[in-house]
Amino acid sequence: MSKLGLIIRREYLAKVRNKSFVVMTFLSPFLLVGMVVLIAYLTSLNDTETRQIAVLNESSFMQDTWDFQSGIAYLSLSDIDMDLAKDSTQQMGYYGLLYLPNRSTLEAVAQDAFLYTQEAPITSVLQAIEEVFAQQLRTTRLQNLGVTPEEYAQVRAPYTLGTATFTGERSSKGINEIKAGIGGAFGYLIMMFIIIYGGFVMRSVIEEKTSRIIEVIISSVKPFELMLGKIIGTSLAGVTQFVIWIFTGGGLLAVILSLLDINPAILINRPQPGVGFEQALADSALAQNETGQLVFAELLNIPIGLLLGFFVIYFILGYLIYSSIYAAIGAAVDNETDTQQFIFPVILPLMLAIYVGFFSVFSNPNGPIAVTFSIFPLTSPIVMMMRLPSGVGPGGVEVWELLASLLLLVLTFLAIVWLAAKIYRVGILMYGKKPSYKELYKWLRY
Repeated sequence: MSKLGLIIRREYLAKVRNKSFVVMTFLSPFLLVGMVVLIAYLTSLNDTETRQIAVLNESSFMQDTWDFQSGIAYLSLSDIDMDLAKDSTQQMGYYGLLYLPNRSTLEAVAQDAFLYTQEAPITSVLQAIEEVFAQQLRTTRLQNLGVTPEEYAQVRAPYTLGTATFTGERSSKGINEIKAGIGGAFGYLIMMFIIIYGGFVMRSVIEEKTSRIIEVIISSVKPFELMLGKIIGTSLAGVTQFVIWIFTGGGLLAVILSLLDINPAILINRPQPGVGFEQALADSALAQNETGQLVFAELLNIPIGLLLGFFVIYFILGYLIYSSIYAAIGAAVDNETDTQQFIFPVILPLMLAIYVGFFSVFSNPNGPIAVTFSIFPLTSPIVMMMRLPSGVGPGGVEVWELLASLLLLVLTFLAIVWLAAKIYRVGILMYGKKPSYKELYKWLRY
């Protein structure tokens, strides 16, 4: 075991003292935070853009309807023909020309109305204009049926169903999706770390093998101890780097957003602009404030400490499993080019975990698909992290599911290390030959 400790220490120090490792450890948070800030800044700039649309209304309908909407300004044209209106619109650089022909009814006007633009209009602009027509058509049709605008407003009044737990705590709509998104971010980090640091192990094995230094190393240490030392040492380096990223990136993001006065909420989807959009926002301000307080309160109840703790556990166990496979691949080949035929089957379960996790956990975090993939050892490090924001116990991850997931991970790790060691001890001294799956199977039987 003293030799194993020396190998772990050597691998750990070799990684953390590497210049590229040090540079990327401290540079990556700046790059990631810079990307987030840039996206938020560009989004805020994009929100200030106002598209100007000229309106040529030859009918007697909808004369006073075209008021400013969020992101759209309407300018009325009069006493000109259609061709001149098109030329004027293009010369003034307007986004488009909305034409309403002279017809006897609003239905006919709406039927023959057209929006002319240089290219196909974006969806948000088209939806906003269509909503104007739809609103006017609904109002006119209801008035023809004897319904007053006040009665119509009462009919269209929104309704929100109150929700609460059996203990009396208020809950909000969409909080499960937010929790799954937070867990999904942790799961995605695990996948990226496994791929990155698993590749480190594989390249380290290949380098020592091609330089023939491995022949000297295994003369004083068993191949199994060497493989396990590489895996654990690189794993500790990965955890060190992640902790630095979390503290550096989180603090840097908070400072920059505060200094630039950028609201990160602009990255969240908002209601699409439509008729009376500004008034609708004003009328619903109180309800939105109450909903925001509920969401904030529920976010505070998310067990961040539990998430971070299990993130480390699942990252280490998941990494130990996959890095053992990476080490076996590195021992079986002579260069990175030959690893391509073996890499895809290794990455496939991780990709499956991400996609299945998002589709199943978002819709039903405690459903059979989500539970199964959160227990299956090759996908549980990612899928279980998506479920853990709901907590452990009633309403969240059952205790037996969590224990079964961890137990299967440990057992799978031991089984894969045992199998990988068989490939490692044979392949580490094999040179000049590209192994096939059939030969790998033979090595497993030695």
